[in-house]
Amino acid sequence: MNSKIFSSQGSRIIVALLLLGGLSACSGPIEPWVKPYERDRLADPIMLMDGDPVSSAYIQHVYEAREGARGGEGGAGGGCGCN
Repeated sequence: MNSKIFSSQGSRIIVALLLLGGLSACSGPIEPWVKPYERDRLADPIMLMDGDPVSSAYIQHVYEAREGARGGEGGAGGGCGCN
């Protein structure tokens, strides 16, 4: 009988601690990862993934045509260049 009381009381304590922990996670203010004064560094052209967008678009088009012939990328058209 004593083990039944302990298990129900123990489960109530565990649930209360989990609830308290979940509520405490929501108590602090949400701060952005990037501060407003740091955003100018991210807008710098050196941070771009591709330095030449025209060349990257052409390479992506050729890649999709090749992979479209094999069915890897899922792009429309075949490897012959016709869409």
